[in-house]
Amino acid sequence: MKKFLVLAATVVATTFSAASYAQFAKPDDAAKYRQSALTVMARHFGAVGAMVAGRVPYDAKVAQENIDTAVFMSKLPWVGFGPSGEGATIKNTAKPEIWKDAAKFKEHSEKMQAELVKVQTAAKTNSLDAIKAAFGGAGGSCKTCHDAFRSQ
Repeated sequence: MKKFLVLAATVVATTFSAASYAQFAKPDDAAKYRQSALTVMARHFGAVGAMVAGRVPYDAKVAQENIDTAVFMSKLPWVGFGPSGEGATIKNTAKPEIWKDAAKFKEHSEKMQAELVKVQTAAKTNSLDAIKAAFGGAGGSCKTCHDAFRSQ
């Protein structure tokens, strides 16, 4: 299953360039795209979080695979928040502030990506303690962005 998700993400990423993602036919298309990318990213980050919290046994290989996928996926959703993504009518939690303060939103997205890379680097040490030390920063960056730009 893991290999399938990585393969699917790779196919999506290589099939379409960032320029082709920049314009979606409808705002709902952009919302669906960003929701899908964020869902996959969160699922894999959450798998590492379960190890950090002790809810599942630590497995260095599984942790590395999951954080690698989360880092890869963290690069994808942002084009879905471009101008063609504003005004989606499908259920979504994006606040209008995303488009009103795009620079701040971009800053938050870049911070989150950088924090995920720190977790990825920590996972390469095969040390759960190192992952735990980096994990909080990544989770905190997600929360900070959600507090500012996501409705409940």
